[in-house]
Amino acid sequence: MEEVIYVNQPLSSRVIMELLDKHPHLKKIQCPPSLYRRTSTKYLDALNELGIEVESVEKKGRPRKYKKNDVIKVQGMLKKGFSPKNISEKLGIPTKSVYYLKDTHLKPGRKSKYNTKTRQKVKKMFKDGYNAKEISKKLKIPPRTVYYILRG
Repeated sequence: MEEVIYVNQPLSSRVIMELLDKHPHLKKIQCPPSLYRRTSTKYLDALNELGIEVESVEKKGRPRKYKKNDVIKVQGMLKKGFSPKNISEKLGIPTKSVYYLKDTHLKPGRKSKYNTKTRQKVKKMFKDGYNAKEISKKLKIPPRTVYYILRG
């Protein structure tokens, strides 16, 4: 029974011993190119004598969870006017994934509590010499929000 494992940590004597203990039928160790270049030739030779090949593998990553068909479904539903939350419920995928799969420039999150007129009023009052605390009291807006509006 030939066993192949993928390692993404530097091959040290301790790591090699742990691998040999866990995988007695080990025949091949795969690792990223950057890690392979840093591995000592002593370790590579010793593993080779044990009949274990160490090979550099270009790309080893997490497989994609959603297929092209899912992306097309999400984008189609968005074009038809479905909200990301509705799409999430209908397709049984997390709302965050809907935002990830979309191709449009929708922004997740809440809409601003204060309209453009109020924001302009805050900025005008600031230009007229009012400080954030005074603006906050007059317009009944939290000081933190006043600072946020002035920053944006």
